[in-house]
Amino acid sequence: MRAGGIARTPEPPYYAVVFTSRRTAVDEEGYAKMSDEIEALVVRQPGYLDMESVRGAEGVGITVAYFTDPESIRAWKQQEDHRIAQRLGREKWYQAYSIRVCKVERAYGWERDSAGAR
Repeated sequence: MRAGGIARTPEPPYYAVVFTSRRTAVDEEGYAKMSDEIEALVVRQPGYLDMESVRGAEGVGITVAYFTDPESIRAWKQQEDHRIAQRLGREKWYQAYSIRVCKVERAYGWERDSAGAR
């Protein structure tokens, strides 16, 4: 994820995995460590493009990971260390979560540069 938190993605089409979760108060340190490890791992995953992630004070978070194709998403879901994180998430770190896989067919944006609007 680049500084500023907005992912850089190529021209569509590509795919987005939207992971929405509500955390428990269990094992904050273990969760943070695993989150860092998974983030370092996914960037090396073939087909991974970028990611955006936020978590509110109430414990609800949304992470959107972008991939080139559905096969890359399936491979990431089955990656061994990621499967361990999934299991631990269900056992202790999440009260609830949902995952949505979407095909991005159109994307646009705007960014202010340091001298003003672009």
